[in-house]
Amino acid sequence: MAIEGKVQRISGPAVIADGMMGARMFDIVRVGKEQLIGEIIRLDGNTAFVQVYEDTGGLTIGEPVVSTGLPLAVELGPGMLNGIFDGIQRPLDKIQEASGTYIERGIVVKSLSREAKWEFTPVAKAGDEVSGGTILGTVPEFSFTHKILVPPGVSGKLKSVASAGEYTIDQVAATLEDGTELNFYHDWPVRQARPVEKKLDPITPFLTGMRILDVLFPLTMGGTAAIPGPFGAGKTVTQQSVAKYGNADIVVYVGCGERGNEMTEVLVEFPHMEDPKNGNPLMHRTVLIANTSNMPVAAREASIYTGITLAEYFRDQGYGVSVMADSTSRWAEALREIASRLEEMPAEEGYPPYLASRLAAFYERGGRVTTLSGEEGAVSIIGAVSPAGGDFSEPVTQSTLRITGCFWALDASLARRRHFPSINWNRSYSLFTGILEDWYRDNVAEDYTQLRDEAVTLLQRESELQEVVQLVGPDALQDQERLIIEIGRILRQDFLQQNGFDPVDASCSMSKAYGMLQMMLKWYEKARAAVSGGSTVDDILKSEVVEKINRARYVPEDEFEAYKENVLKELDNAYAVPA
Repeated sequence: MAIEGKVQRISGPAVIADGMMGARMFDIVRVGKEQLIGEIIRLDGNTAFVQVYEDTGGLTIGEPVVSTGLPLAVELGPGMLNGIFDGIQRPLDKIQEASGTYIERGIVVKSLSREAKWEFTPVAKAGDEVSGGTILGTVPEFSFTHKILVPPGVSGKLKSVASAGEYTIDQVAATLEDGTELNFYHDWPVRQARPVEKKLDPITPFLTGMRILDVLFPLTMGGTAAIPGPFGAGKTVTQQSVAKYGNADIVVYVGCGERGNEMTEVLVEFPHMEDPKNGNPLMHRTVLIANTSNMPVAAREASIYTGITLAEYFRDQGYGVSVMADSTSRWAEALREIASRLEEMPAEEGYPPYLASRLAAFYERGGRVTTLSGEEGAVSIIGAVSPAGGDFSEPVTQSTLRITGCFWALDASLARRRHFPSINWNRSYSLFTGILEDWYRDNVAEDYTQLRDEAVTLLQRESELQEVVQLVGPDALQDQERLIIEIGRILRQDFLQQNGFDPVDASCSMSKAYGMLQMMLKWYEKARAAVSGGSTVDDILKSEVVEKINRARYVPEDEFEAYKENVLKELDNAYAVPA
């Protein structure tokens, strides 16, 4: 039985309705004559506090509020890839067809197409015992194999399974003996994490193609990372590069409260990006959720839950998924605005007291897991944070730091100097470095960790010497100290820095990054011995081998091994110390 109340009070996106006795928390409601979509976020007796996902302008006191009795849920099935949705999974292209350039209030469109037909190949058969997560069959979607799953919480013996052929998603894929019909899609509430068999240790790296991240501050498959930085420091560009070159199978990009022009760039560029894995458009393995800063604030709060639920669905099929949340600061601002409309007690900087717990609940939905069907899947979450004025002490950044395993601190001064990615190597850190050492030994090189630690030490030492140079000038340094300045410069400009517009340097494998470290650190070792033998730093820098080390990042992967061996041989003879 539908529960119907009336609007008692309106405060921006928050609507207070009375006569809602019997309604449940997080139920979706239809508000007013235009049937605006809203969600119950607090109950007090027969009064319900509703956050409305659409503009409430023109809504008046006394208009009806009708509960659907169902929570905010998304449709999970074939047709999500290459899709662009709003914060509550309404496809923007379908909205445009129905309402034109501007989104009409109260518009209702299906999240997934009911007209598209999919080629189904059954895997299960009649008589099989199935439960949540069991694979009924497969559907090809671009170059990706979409697995049709039994929804969590459903179990029984199969009475029948659809034969091979073409079907729309609302047709019956299988029927249980108790009469339950399973379609090619199912709904799932966004605020409820999808169940798994067990969580696994994060022992494999999430490779991004960026040397500064993969070498100095690695993220694991199923790990969580924060990218804080001020305006213009490159958060969105960094996330786009990770989305393109990362080793995840599926990318879910959530534009949460970003400026319209910035989100437009993403929507325009992503469809034209080429997937480096197979040459197809990157959108063929991407889902975009666009919720710009001028869209209703309540939908912004829901958008990251929509994104993580879609990611969990692909994880349950046994895939590695990366979630780009850009930016969680805008999500927190939505939380703060809704809390103030509900007259909740504010905490630090006006954010609600439960800010940290809400952030933790979001990031904890990441992880590497064994799925209900026994496969291995992972959700890696990379959240951008936009602290006002680049102040990392503000609540959202600090709360995120306590939760995430990687901290990739963007630096506006590096961005102004055109050093990209503009990640500050002195302020960033990763808690996953030690966990991945066995993987590095088995898959890169035995001495990889030793070389990386040596490079980090030299960068720290160079940073300290730069402060001395600023005070007293470079002439006050001894030759060995000048040499540290030079190796620091080489590491900064030719290793940490990457050219995103160069087809070779835009992404770098771990084997190439290791080879570059080998060359640079061997140069430092030979140069230090030459200085001890009486050579000057200026003479050492004139050697042609220095230029070859500088150019190494532009050498294609298939030619790099031979190039590296040649440079290492030259280094053996370049700075021979006279007897």
